Amino acid sequence: MTGTPIVVHLRRALVLALLFAVGSSPRVGWTAEAALPQDRPLRAGFLIVDGVYNTELMAPWDVFQHTVYHSAPHPGIEVFTVAADEQPITTAEGLKILPDYTFETAPKLDILVVPSAEHSRDANRNDERLITWVSETGRDARFVVSLCWGAFILAEAGLLDGHACTTFPGDYQTFAEAFPDLDIRVNASFVHDGRVLTSQGGTRSYDVAMYLIDLIYGERVAQGVGGGLLIDWPWSESAHPAYVTDIGSGSSVPLLGPDRP
Repeated sequence: MTGTPIVVHLRRALVLALLFAVGSSPRVGWTAEAALPQDRPLRAGFLIVDGVYNTELMAPWDVFQHTVYHSAPHPGIEVFTVAADEQPITTAEGLKILPDYTFETAPKLDILVVPSAEHSRDANRNDERLITWVSETGRDARFVVSLCWGAFILAEAGLLDGHACTTFPGDYQTFAEAFPDLDIRVNASFVHDGRVLTSQGGTRSYDVAMYLIDLIYGERVAQGVGGGLLIDWPWSESAHPAYVTDIGSGSSVPLLGPDRP
């Protein structure tokens, strides 16, 4: 289940052309600017349930929210929470969060984010209403991101079918036993395959979020966000290996580090 990175030079324009053509054939020749909505922010909805972990929720939230200060002329990313109902959510660490939207009221998402929660591996996986919402919402989103055990939810929703993925290192075996047909990559901070990004979680949740805004907006915006959050960008790919599947070839390629175009 391990993957060896192969350096392949991919242009961001080509990657975005493929990634943003959700529900249609690839449109080679799109530029990053053309792929972004011109009249509104990108919408990133964060699924929250009781027991959601603070780090996996707030790390990507913090990174995405800070794009609004650096993404001009684009308006950046609008972040909000989505829950099953309007009742306050209590995180695993005890924070109380009032959801911004419910499954019924949430707007169409560009980015679906599924953080880890205490019961992502069991009770949440068996919540038919939650899994249905994740499945339907994820299939329409431009990008789907999971952190740590959030990958169990994506897998249950069928969103990891045909995609390389990862999860919390201590649960590779559990993940493989629960979903034996998945292509699980180990020892990678995160895996990006098509429009699906899965992260080990914890503080590595910052890695995948920074990578995604770099992919969408470019290095200038990513460095601006990183500067505000005291995150070195781009960081060393050798310190935190990140695997990206070359669309169409199936090979694992790093887009981070000195060999990145």
